[in-house]
Amino acid sequence: MRRSGTPCERLSGGESVDTGMSTTIETPDSDTACAYCDSLIFDHDPVCVRDCTDDCGSPSYFCNYACLSSYIDEEELTVGDACEWTPK
Repeated sequence: MRRSGTPCERLSGGESVDTGMSTTIETPDSDTACAYCDSLIFDHDPVCVRDCTDDCGSPSYFCNYACLSSYIDEEELTVGDACEWTPK
């Protein structure tokens, strides 16, 4: 599963940003809560994440990279999704 994470832009709610790809990102409202800890995302350093395996779906918003990292660990999103490496 491929995911895309980018910092959220501080625009007025409802404005969109053309990413240069096939997806436009709409800035979340100022009262949007973190998908992990429920803090208001714009009180911190927000990150927007989309599952880009099927039309990039709806974004999830995290108030910072620490919450995103904790969410990834708890949901075991990297299990079976990494390259194998064997030291010589």
